[in-house]
Amino acid sequence: MQKIDMHNHVVKHKGILRLDAQTTFVTPDELFAMHDQINVGKGLLLPMVNVECSYQMQSNDEAMELAETYPDRLAWFCNIDPRAARNSSDTDMSHLLQYYKSHGAKGVGEVCANLYFDDPMVLNLFKHCERCDMPVTFHIAPQIGGYYGLVDDYGLPRLEKILAMFPKLRFFGHSQCFWSHISAEVGEKDWMGYPTGKVIPGRVVALMRKYPNLHGDMSAGSGFNAITRDPDFGYAFLEEFQDRLFFATDICAPENSKDKFFGFSFWLDEAVAQGKISRQAYEKICYHNAAAVIE
Repeated sequence: MQKIDMHNHVVKHKGILRLDAQTTFVTPDELFAMHDQINVGKGLLLPMVNVECSYQMQSNDEAMELAETYPDRLAWFCNIDPRAARNSSDTDMSHLLQYYKSHGAKGVGEVCANLYFDDPMVLNLFKHCERCDMPVTFHIAPQIGGYYGLVDDYGLPRLEKILAMFPKLRFFGHSQCFWSHISAEVGEKDWMGYPTGKVIPGRVVALMRKYPNLHGDMSAGSGFNAITRDPDFGYAFLEEFQDRLFFATDICAPENSKDKFFGFSFWLDEAVAQGKISRQAYEKICYHNAAAVIE
């Protein structure tokens, strides 16, 4: 069984180098070669439309074109900035969402606008996502400015507010500020990073138990760290929430093949081979949960 990778950033053509590293985004051929190394058959493309995190802007049309060009290897989400079209909290986002949905988009994300989770324009976007049955992948930031992502406070009170407001909207949690809260011991000084050590079940666990519309995008260093830092806890977490967790990588650049999170696929393979997690949980997390979203 090949896996589905629920978090990728890929561009049609190589562009400008990143400011902080001499790297570019991956092209389709580079992504597929990396996926072949970790037994991934298909990936989800998340277009980069928010200026807060993109030095190389990408349109929804480009993402659509890539998915149409490589239908066996790529699915796609559209990405709508909450300020799009009219910079207003009463913009008819359904008009945009239904257009992209009719062209194959399976959801929305990665939402990286540096606005508060409960900003009126963000609430408007979520209202229309719920109405159009378009799940949302989000990135959390700890403040306005200097970061990208929807802003929450320590303890994730705004996320909980959103989960309660939109019970029929599936949210895919991602980023350091989200996954650091897997442990109750995370502090105000390290919740935007990669805490290590034993896990005492924290806010992410509590929120997932309380709100069935919260799912986990286990991508990048943040998701990998949350699950593997305390293996016994990680195995139990995977079993408990096997219906709402997604294998994902957050591949952006060719150099990601050298990052620890690139080995998460093998970590999961080893976990099921050693009987640490059930075959049922493994197959749901690596394939079936994602297939239900994108296929």
